[in-house]
Amino acid sequence: MPAPILYSFRRCPYAMRARLALAVSGLEVELREVKLSAKPDAMLTASPKGTVPLLVLPNGAVIDQSIDIMRWALAQHDPEDWLSRDDPALVAANDGAFKHDLDRYKYPDRHDTQAETHRASGLAFLLEIEQRLARSAHLCRPARGFADATIIPFVRQFAAVDPAWFAMQPLPNLQNWLSHYLTSELFGAIMVRVPTWQPADAPVRLTWQASDQER
Repeated sequence: MPAPILYSFRRCPYAMRARLALAVSGLEVELREVKLSAKPDAMLTASPKGTVPLLVLPNGAVIDQSIDIMRWALAQHDPEDWLSRDDPALVAANDGAFKHDLDRYKYPDRHDTQAETHRASGLAFLLEIEQRLARSAHLCRPARGFADATIIPFVRQFAAVDPAWFAMQPLPNLQNWLSHYLTSELFGAIMVRVPTWQPADAPVRLTWQASDQER
């Protein structure tokens, strides 16, 4: 049976978290890296919405929301029990107010906003995470799980806007949590660079050897 097809963009945080769940699940998928300014016809045929990540299942069904892709993958196989380590309210805050502030901090000219205002608001959310990580190495009990994988790509993006400023904030536990995740074999596997997909290309598989599992 052919593998599911994942249309993705390497640096997109939504696509990152989908790839994290797919990789940790151990499922084989065909990874198609796309250029957002020139989306392939096959992707737009599958979903005119034209956003990444986009998962096309062998039966033709389409999943076009990152959280839904994560839940689908982990429902098939969840070797690290990620689904038991979720916090829907925290994830909703990340995807809502924090993402709103992140966009306006990173792209103030695009949104006609004051970057510092949204940086301060985003920091307030990170301080909440810092308090939680002071009690546990991960967001939901000692091992990494669904909440961590869902939120970390966005924290990574926030930190990268001004790394020197971020390093000076009172976030030692969050900074350690982020660094540990970003240097893991799992994150390295899902951030591998692949050429932009062309229809004639041989399939590229997203795979990960579960050598750094944490329980």
